[in-house]
Amino acid sequence: MTAVTTTTHTTRQTTSTTTTAPLAALAEDETRQVRRRRRLAPGKRLPATRLVGPAAVLALWSVASAAGLLDAGAIPAPWTVLETGSRLWSAGTLPDDILTSLQRAATGFSIGLTVGIVLALASGLTRTGEALIDGTVNLNRAIPTLGLIPLFILWLGIGETFKIAIIAIVVYIPIYLNTHAALSGIDSRFVELAEVQGLSKFQFIRQVVVPGALPGFFVGLRLGVTGSWLGLVVLEQINATSGLGYMMFQAQNYGQTDVILVGLVVYGIFGLISDSAVRIVERRVLSWRRTLSS
Repeated sequence: MTAVTTTTHTTRQTTSTTTTAPLAALAEDETRQVRRRRRLAPGKRLPATRLVGPAAVLALWSVASAAGLLDAGAIPAPWTVLETGSRLWSAGTLPDDILTSLQRAATGFSIGLTVGIVLALASGLTRTGEALIDGTVNLNRAIPTLGLIPLFILWLGIGETFKIAIIAIVVYIPIYLNTHAALSGIDSRFVELAEVQGLSKFQFIRQVVVPGALPGFFVGLRLGVTGSWLGLVVLEQINATSGLGYMMFQAQNYGQTDVILVGLVVYGIFGLISDSAVRIVERRVLSWRRTLSS
């Protein structure tokens, strides 16, 4: 009886060891695969990484200015630019110019955003809309937008209207192109699935079209935000009496390099802030996507 019990216990130990060994090997293999996948990915997102580049440029600028490697008349030191900005702010000139530029950029961007979305939906969801709209927009894209300035001045005058119109054109083109491309790139199997499920047109747009087009839309939105600032820089130096571009144009006439750099720094800050805001909204809205950046 004792021999049988001992044999049974030994058999159980052998079976347990035989069963545990493959499980341990399998777990170790899975761990290796996870580590391999982690090495291929970019890694964990670090906080405030987008500020590293500008901070490095500022540090190099400061060091070169302090060492006397830069001509102070051509490229003033950062502290000189900061002092000039503080002086312009205290005098009330800089706040008024910033407010004027923000109003122009916001108005033109809002119009361009609305037009771009509407045209993209009309062109991407209907063949008739695509035939009427897509070719016209691509023709407009082929024409340099800033080359339209003389014509728009003749049509709309030299007031605010032509500036806002040009900004709207600069904005709507990238939004339309990227949104339309995203709509056209939706997998046809999703359309077939929606038809099988019996979705209505509105349900199809809300549940399939909008989620599928959002990644491309946000790419166009970022380009549109950047385009609005780029267009504003040029427009405010043409027949303008206020704004950051006008301030820079006046500083050019008087050789005030520090004032020009103040305007460029403000443009850069607003551009970085607006692009970062779009990125934050994009990450929140598209949190369901699993991508390298997330």
